[in-house]
Amino acid sequence: MTSNNELRRKLRNARRRIPAPELHYASNLVCERIIDMPEFRKASRIAAYVGSQGEIDPMPLLRLAHELGKLCYLPVLHPFMRGRLWFAPWSPHSRMFLNPFGIPEPLFQPAQICKPQFFDVVLTPLLGFDRHCHRLGMGGGYYDRTFAFRNTRQQWKGPSLIGLAHAFQLTDRISTQPWDVQLDSVVTPDHLFLAD
Repeated sequence: MTSNNELRRKLRNARRRIPAPELHYASNLVCERIIDMPEFRKASRIAAYVGSQGEIDPMPLLRLAHELGKLCYLPVLHPFMRGRLWFAPWSPHSRMFLNPFGIPEPLFQPAQICKPQFFDVVLTPLLGFDRHCHRLGMGGGYYDRTFAFRNTRQQWKGPSLIGLAHAFQLTDRISTQPWDVQLDSVVTPDHLFLAD
């Protein structure tokens, strides 16, 4: 087992043990911090995710974004390209279904999909992170593949990638690979971390 896999197992177990009231409180604090970020205030097109298994839940923030007239999207598994994500439009009235991982996705038509480079902000799930905003995901590489274009651009890198995390998910150092996509920031209930 690699050190990253050991870290994934440890953090996944810790996240699953969070009591529901504590998770709700932490999620609200993170969402309140993001509301004050200029990236969120200026954004017209936002992607988020449906929190599960102890993840910080951004859905209250996505509901607010919808009320503010922002275009909102959720990730869906790419139907042809394995290991990549599409982003389908979401509203509080969207019909949802469970994907093969048991994660809710909105029903959509392919013409409604938004390409990842066209977002202003993407609220990103994670298992762990370090102070440089390197992200440790679940190990499938979905976000790294989907946003790989950011690693090849010198100037404009596309959307602001904001990780949402509990304080205990901060680790000393995430072992990175050349294909890993760094986050621009990570928000916890009590801190905002910015990439170097």
